[in-house]
Amino acid sequence: MDSKDMQVVGLCRFSYPALGGFQVQHETAEARAAYLYDPARIDDRFRMFEAFTLPALRAQTDPDFTFVVVIGDDLPDAMRARLESLLAGLPQAQIQAWPAGPHRDVMREAINAARDARSEPCLQFRMDDDDAVSIHFVERLRALAQECRPLLRHNPHVTFDFNTGWVASPGREGIRAAQVVETLWTPALAMSAKGKHRNTIMNFGHTRLGRFMPVVSMPTPHMFLRGHNDHNDSRQKENIRRFKLEPLDAEGEALFQSEFNVDSDKVRALYARR
Repeated sequence: MDSKDMQVVGLCRFSYPALGGFQVQHETAEARAAYLYDPARIDDRFRMFEAFTLPALRAQTDPDFTFVVVIGDDLPDAMRARLESLLAGLPQAQIQAWPAGPHRDVMREAINAARDARSEPCLQFRMDDDDAVSIHFVERLRALAQECRPLLRHNPHVTFDFNTGWVASPGREGIRAAQVVETLWTPALAMSAKGKHRNTIMNFGHTRLGRFMPVVSMPTPHMFLRGHNDHNDSRQKENIRRFKLEPLDAEGEALFQSEFNVDSDKVRALYARR
């Protein structure tokens, strides 16, 4: 079999007011939506999405993938229009609007709605709206899955963990970043699901995937950017993990351009408009 027989589906939860799925808790879906749709917060999410996430997806060396963006069906019209405008240059993207519901259930249904009827394994990845993957991610994921055909044949699910990348923060001065190697972080993490299996990468907590299936870990460099800013869900609690981020020099900016299609001059211009 050829690796092109495997469908690739990515999922991004864009400020979707899920029940569960956030480290910051709210009593009601309405309270969560009010938090998520706060103008300052969502403007920051849009800028991160535009600075990091979309450039890398537009430049994928293998463009044969589907990118599902899940939003709440109550996302204000102006915000939805802004999102649609940003996604206009990414033909692989599809917006799915869902009412507030249980996080994992809705995400499972969203991914499965994008799957086609092929019998070969479906390769699935998830990412936050402030993350990015290498421009080679889809190509390398397919190649790795092809190398692991025996595992895919004998297991309903297999995890592929590209564990080496960067934590990065964009701003009007450019990008500050630090290289990291992390196990089972969500950016550049993927999972295969056999054609008849409807469980998805969103059925499992990402840090616990190794309890349920084989994990293939690949220390390929520069495979992800994990966005770092004040509105990260993971940064809203005490005792958060801190990273020492340093401004990218000219060599670092060139690397981000070649590996992620992230242009530091465009990032500076984007954040200068605040």
